[in-house]
Amino acid sequence: MSGVTDLSRKIEKQLPGELVGFMRLAGGMVQGKGQQLCLVGGVVRDLLLGRENFDIDIVLEGDAIDLARELSDLKPGKITTHPRFGTAKLQWDHWSVDLTTARAETYAWPGALPTVRPAAIRDDLFRRDFTINAMAIELNSGRYGRLFDVYGGQNDLKQKHVRVLHEKSFIDDATRIWRGLRYEQRLGFRLEPTTLRWLKRDIACLDTVSGDRIRCELELVLQEAYPEKILNRARELGVLSRLHPALQGDRGLAEKFEQARRMRLPGLSLIGLYLALLAYFLTREENERLISYLRLCKSAARTLRDTIDLKARLKSLDDPGLTPSRVYVLLHGYSTSAVAANFLAGDSPVACRYLDLFLKELCYAKPTFGGEDLKKLGVSPGPRLKEILDRLLEAKLDGQAITKQDEKDLVRRWLGGEYSGGDA
Repeated sequence: MSGVTDLSRKIEKQLPGELVGFMRLAGGMVQGKGQQLCLVGGVVRDLLLGRENFDIDIVLEGDAIDLARELSDLKPGKITTHPRFGTAKLQWDHWSVDLTTARAETYAWPGALPTVRPAAIRDDLFRRDFTINAMAIELNSGRYGRLFDVYGGQNDLKQKHVRVLHEKSFIDDATRIWRGLRYEQRLGFRLEPTTLRWLKRDIACLDTVSGDRIRCELELVLQEAYPEKILNRARELGVLSRLHPALQGDRGLAEKFEQARRMRLPGLSLIGLYLALLAYFLTREENERLISYLRLCKSAARTLRDTIDLKARLKSLDDPGLTPSRVYVLLHGYSTSAVAANFLAGDSPVACRYLDLFLKELCYAKPTFGGEDLKKLGVSPGPRLKEILDRLLEAKLDGQAITKQDEKDLVRRWLGGEYSGGDA
């Protein structure tokens, strides 16, 4: 990477032609206006590293919303603007581009949301989290492809360092602690020594950040290819305990995450399963505190509650003589992620065998002979019809009715052979 200043060839090689054409179009439009337009952020970093990234962020020394509107006239699609922040998003076909007015930020107190003002590209880059994300590529027609690197990001890429731009970085915004660990583990880098020292010093600043913002960072961690690496690093540095003192990010969790990635179940949320495994050893009270602190959405909160509740009931599954229908009754209603988490983390071989059976077979079972068929036999809608369907499912689960005809014969026997409707 040494000596690289013109990245136009990398852009042409690594980015789709549609996006390249858009950037050249935008660069040409600002050329005569005395404005500087730059591609910024993670896509610049990944271009230099040869990694795929189509997340296009463009910064303008000028009114980005005006530019976005001009571009939308030439590139029909959807435009979304946020005048308060001077940002716009353009979407067309399956592409999207974010355009932002260059700005500087100041923080009134640790953890506060920043106050912003229009500024130059240099100032806009200084507000970013790490030097490797604080580089830009000029898009103006006369300087297209030139790397703009005033904070040493290119050298830190060579050294494989994650470095903050100033000493108060983690104090201003402690979510950068979690982001630093993500980049470190995703890229195979290490926190630069001084940055690491400041991170350790400022861990307590995580308490200045709202649970909502911490949840967003945790969700990003769980979306990574190997989130267990980040969680383990967070445990080593004392970051994970700030989320909750009882959380574990050790080798045992890493093994469970690896097993989770090998599970192939319809409707299974891998992120939900990760979260359930992370919280698995919490008590019910600790679990509720975590849900409240992170302000989890309804489905995520249900997964964690189901996980802890099912863990407390696993003894009822520790019986080798249970019928499939009994297993179904005990597990039906729990979220798939909660059942999967207990399968992976439970310590009873018998219970885990039943959990596996439920996940792979029982949860999908339903009678072939359905409600409409019962109505044709004279069964009116209501509790009686539901009772018969439940009994049919039980018979099917326990192997007493294999075919639809088997189910029909059972129903006839239950009803005593008398029907008010036609034959089904």
